[in-house]
Amino acid sequence: MATSQTAPSPDATDQAFSRQYSTFDVAGFYFGIDVLQVQEVLRCQPMTPVPLAPVVIEGLINLRGQIVTAIDMRRRLGLPPRAGGATSMNVVVRTEDGAVSLLVDEIGDVVEADSSSFERPPENLDPAISGLVRGIHKLKDKLLLVLDTGQTLSLGAGQGERTL
Repeated sequence: MATSQTAPSPDATDQAFSRQYSTFDVAGFYFGIDVLQVQEVLRCQPMTPVPLAPVVIEGLINLRGQIVTAIDMRRRLGLPPRAGGATSMNVVVRTEDGAVSLLVDEIGDVVEADSSSFERPPENLDPAISGLVRGIHKLKDKLLLVLDTGQTLSLGAGQGERTL
């Protein structure tokens, strides 16, 4: 008699498998997002400003007819702005409500990390960053901060919060 087995949940804390992360750099911090959440990576795109939008929203981009909100990750993380002529890159992520672009400094590679290298964020991590990070992978030569896209896209809105 054959039995069916289901794959373990990718969000389980006792993961016994590897995950692939699309990586990027923001002000020297090395971040990763589950590769399955990333729709595409783009060079700097023309941006339309949005009056009265939260400060973290850089503007809107037209992605082949789809209007996509662009969030400046430096502002979202409370970091200083890019140097004068530096341009950003777009990491377009899929959400339940559509695509959102994260503006980052530099795009990295797809990295595979084993669950045994995963740890909770350390308590001494900057609070502006720790609230947006699920955990950290200890890689051979650096630390990979696993970005929580749900928290990153959740913008405080006075009494409640709204998600892009």
